[in-house]
Amino acid sequence: MAAIKMSSLLSRSFTSISGSALLSKGRVPVAVRAIGNYSTAAATEELIKPSVSIDYTKLLIDGKFVDSASGKTFPTFDPRTGDVIAHVAEGDTEDINRAVAAARKAFDEGPWPKMTPYERSKILLRFADLLEQHNDELAKLETWNNGKPYEQAANIEVPMVVRLLRYYAGWADKIHGLTVQPDGPYHLQTLHEPIGVCGQIIPWNFPLLMLAWKLGPALACGNTVVLKTAEQTPLTAIYAVKLLQEAGLPNGVVNVISGYGPTAGGALAKHMDVDKLAFTGSTETGKFVLRDAAQSNLKPVTLELGGKSPFIVFDDADVDQAVELAHFSLFFNQGQCCCAGSRTFVHERVYDEFVEKAKARAIRRTVGDPFKAGIEQGPQIDDEQYNKVLKYIKSGIESGAKLETGGEKFGSKGYFIQPTVFSDVKDDMLIAKEEIFGPVQSILKFRINILTDCRDLDEVIRRANKTNYGLAAGVFTNNIDTANTLTRALRRENRRIKVKVVGRSLFKAVGLPII
Repeated sequence: MAAIKMSSLLSRSFTSISGSALLSKGRVPVAVRAIGNYSTAAATEELIKPSVSIDYTKLLIDGKFVDSASGKTFPTFDPRTGDVIAHVAEGDTEDINRAVAAARKAFDEGPWPKMTPYERSKILLRFADLLEQHNDELAKLETWNNGKPYEQAANIEVPMVVRLLRYYAGWADKIHGLTVQPDGPYHLQTLHEPIGVCGQIIPWNFPLLMLAWKLGPALACGNTVVLKTAEQTPLTAIYAVKLLQEAGLPNGVVNVISGYGPTAGGALAKHMDVDKLAFTGSTETGKFVLRDAAQSNLKPVTLELGGKSPFIVFDDADVDQAVELAHFSLFFNQGQCCCAGSRTFVHERVYDEFVEKAKARAIRRTVGDPFKAGIEQGPQIDDEQYNKVLKYIKSGIESGAKLETGGEKFGSKGYFIQPTVFSDVKDDMLIAKEEIFGPVQSILKFRINILTDCRDLDEVIRRANKTNYGLAAGVFTNNIDTANTLTRALRRENRRIKVKVVGRSLFKAVGLPII
């Protein structure tokens, strides 16, 4: 469901921030604009030091913050510089075992299963209130640990977390069963019951939002949770669950383990006493998670994996609006978004105009210290992702795509990359086939055959569907027939995408890359 939720987030947030620096078309102070125009200012300017302390770095097990059983810690880094922010307790198999045992006891014996749904909802509402009160601290931690613009974290993401939790709190007492009239002298009813201990593994691109998307529904339904953070971004999750404890959550209901995927994540996926597993992350890792779950107790698994989503611009679209929305759908969050519109298909009649305007918009994109006002793009998450993106850029150049702008690192420290735009991209190029997860826009040209009674959309449909991914899609057109046709046609194997974009709507899709 993450594709649905993220797309909805973007849609609802667009109106409120479209006039801000996050989505401005270059209308920012001259000093900030200079940073965005690939100057070296970001490398030489003094970075803003976040005014937030790191007070919580341990594991949360059975209501207590504790060291890992091994006593090990691991560093978490500032992607602006590559410097260590703090050392966090490194959980492994033994810690996962302790956390699952605590969650099982809380589910089987604790006060949590005896609470009414209304009482559970009150705890979630108090949690949302506390998050709202600590908006500034959470946003600063998110930016410091992840590199996303502070304005994005403070004005969009933390408020969205609050809304999500209030939404799920409202569901707690509205989950009902059914009474069915069967044949014969029988009474038949269905009950919706909590599944038990839920293992949850969240990624690094939206640490706090992913925590809310995972915890909110699980807790509203009465489950207990063992959540593993991404090793790159553990800080906001640990801080948030401290607030959840303050909200009155009983001990053991939520347990948080920070650690690495092969050890902590693998142990959670394999655990015989975990009743349900949810994972958001890369497709490659998702395969291991599914295998481990199957080879243990055949626990049900929800996977939300990678994407290579098409953003299709037709010749009847408003090109200026299409450029801005295509830019936003790709470059948002440094391009580190699973439902990013990472393949921009543009009709041949408006292709050249679109490319020139997309290039100009990328050049205007403000890059620099994400704590500074007006910055649209901060650094990539870490050295591994930074080098991966640069490798894809090199591949695009070597395969014959035209580099319109960008293509290089930005500044002399940290993991900043210039906003990059490729044109003349072909379907068989790696930059058109594989998920880059970075600020690299690939623009492909398509044509439409004009038939007697209708426009032949087969080419763009076939090419948009020619991918191993099936997450989301965006369409920009003023023709309702075109929109309806694409709604039904854009799909991947058994993963159906229903496009919800007509005319001036924001990139938004309903797609389930969920197994």
